[in-house]
Amino acid sequence: MKAIFFPGCLIPIKYPQMERAIRSTLPRLGIEIVDLPGLSCCPDPIFFKATDPLDWLTLAARNLSLAEEAGLDIFTVCSGCTATLSEASHLLREDEALRERVNRRLARIGRRYAGHVAVRHIVTWIRERVGLDRLRESVVRPLDGVTVALHYGCHLLKPSKIMRVDDPDDPQILGELVSATGASVVRHAERFLCCGKGCVDAELPETMTHAVLASIAATGADCMGVVCPTCFSSFDTGQLVIARKRGERLEVPPVYYFQLLGLAQGMSPEELGLHRHRVPPRSLLAKIGAATR
Repeated sequence: MKAIFFPGCLIPIKYPQMERAIRSTLPRLGIEIVDLPGLSCCPDPIFFKATDPLDWLTLAARNLSLAEEAGLDIFTVCSGCTATLSEASHLLREDEALRERVNRRLARIGRRYAGHVAVRHIVTWIRERVGLDRLRESVVRPLDGVTVALHYGCHLLKPSKIMRVDDPDDPQILGELVSATGASVVRHAERFLCCGKGCVDAELPETMTHAVLASIAATGADCMGVVCPTCFSSFDTGQLVIARKRGERLEVPPVYYFQLLGLAQGMSPEELGLHRHRVPPRSLLAKIGAATR
């Protein structure tokens, strides 16, 4: 099973530990990662899209056309990238006139998109094409006793007609993937709240980030499980901002799902870059007998 890896911008530039976790864990699930030269920013599904929707769609279509030319589907590892490429694929497939308008623009650089590429976040690929049984079989160090509070974020689940990931009001997919590592999932009151990153108000992002973190802190979970680097940024660096401005240390370490999976597959915290986090998952590592340097 092979597919094109769309790493996006944020992970390779700011969080290379996430990319290493992806590249280390997926081959153990039978997924062959294909790197496609020429991919660009998705682009951003909030601000870029709001500034110029047609430019946004054209740039997304260019990425899709490269995958179409290669004859492979795309898997994404960032919820924002998933949102952009999934929506672009949906719009261009459903609206022939719009697709032709975009293709006239792409023709200036010798490209064309016919609308045949499937885009899926990697967590859906694991559920649908790998299966939970094979995921469990890859585990050599079960995360027994570890508790994980999940944060789905905004873009992974909605709009549900386009994303086609799970029930947006009662999602189960991340819980199933975390449980396959041996860890236990805990529910928290603000599990559906946005991390706040997309808000332009000066105070609102911090308030929303704090609400989610406080909700998780109240459960006593060992860590927060995320699948989006933007959400990770809000909760990792955001905790330092909250501690400095509010004098409150919440100590809720966010961990990217494939870092959790890597630990369960027997990799060290250093291999997975957990020592690079601003809020290290000390309780998690203590429970599995590991520690960051």
